[in-house]
Amino acid sequence: MKILVAEDDQQAAEFIRKGLSEEGHNVVVVSDGRDALSYCLYNPCDIIVLDRMMPGMDGLSVLKALRAAGRRMPVIFLTAMGDVDDRVEGLRAGGDDYLVKPFHFSELTARIAALARRPAASEATTRLRVHDLELDLLTRTASRGGVTIDLLAKEFALLEILMRNAGRIVTRTMLLEQVWDFSFDPKTSVVETHMSRLRAKIDKPFETPLIHTTRNSGYSLHAPR
Repeated sequence: MKILVAEDDQQAAEFIRKGLSEEGHNVVVVSDGRDALSYCLYNPCDIIVLDRMMPGMDGLSVLKALRAAGRRMPVIFLTAMGDVDDRVEGLRAGGDDYLVKPFHFSELTARIAALARRPAASEATTRLRVHDLELDLLTRTASRGGVTIDLLAKEFALLEILMRNAGRIVTRTMLLEQVWDFSFDPKTSVVETHMSRLRAKIDKPFETPLIHTTRNSGYSLHAPR
């Protein structure tokens, strides 16, 4: 399996990486919460081992952003935050398991194996479609009415989030958190700029607009009613 280990303690991360690699897993290690979120949004992985306290973005925020973006891979919290309230908070945020440090490596591998045996909530989505707009997540290509649309990386990420939340309003804050990161000034116009460029490619050449603005709320993508 491909396992992402998000852990800022280098010694602990190397211990986990070495052990899981010896078990035959493909292990990727990151030490920053923003890197963990970015990796999972754009790369497939089977399980995430996630620390609660990390620089850049804490583990709980990472998990919430992933679930909001439709990512359903199992997540095991591995953290020193072992109070009952901490565990309940992590599980309610969408975590699948919670292991408190210090831990036995054999218990971590047993919990990973147990999660791997669970049936997937749904088959992995590789293609999104709304009206005549299609997004291929494997080839990273977009098309509308059979016409290929050339998108930059951020435009593709914006469109993917809108299509995964088709019919629902996606706030500007959600887009900033999921496509960029928390370090951006809330007053930045980066969302508006990229959304304008996306509309120029997705809507303007075609008769029916799909991307809509809800004033003081955000954006939504939906088929004509």
